[in-house]
Amino acid sequence: MKELEERIRKEGTVKPGNVLKVDAFLNHQCDVALFDQMGQAWAEHFAGKQIDKILTIEASGIGIACCAARHFNNVPVVFAKKAQSINLDGDQYSTSIYSFTKQREFPVIVAKKFLNPGERVLIIDDFLANGKALRGLLDICQHAEVEVVGIGIAIEKGFQGGGDDLRAEGYDVDSLAIVESMDPESGTIVFR
Repeated sequence: MKELEERIRKEGTVKPGNVLKVDAFLNHQCDVALFDQMGQAWAEHFAGKQIDKILTIEASGIGIACCAARHFNNVPVVFAKKAQSINLDGDQYSTSIYSFTKQREFPVIVAKKFLNPGERVLIIDDFLANGKALRGLLDICQHAEVEVVGIGIAIEKGFQGGGDDLRAEGYDVDSLAIVESMDPESGTIVFR
């Protein structure tokens, strides 16, 4: 998606350790018009597939997933929580993921009542690097006995291999911008 790539070039900041900051429009301050365009792009890619729910992970995936849901007949958006709280009751699916940006493990939890066996789920998230967060969501989907019909990613760090691994396993991964390389010294970002 050319507009997303241009926003990354103009407003993204490359930090040491393969960190790409896009907080001006994606994961701190949200450009809802851009999110809507992203949802339209995913709707075009996944056209013809029955989607019952969109699944994401808190926090940055929620806004993107909600905007995308408008393009999928306003299907419900379910988000995995990263911490247990008193608001979570009843049976739950849980797993743990390793966050690349936070550099630590998180539990991820979804109430069983929101994912029903046989449902067709589209996973949406803001970033895909090595795929650890997605693996956690896929684990929850497997336990819930739902079918993952696709994975929509805003920005994929192609050089970290997570997306390539998932595609090799047969998942339909649609990343709107795939970063091939980035240099923290020059700030250069190259797209696939």
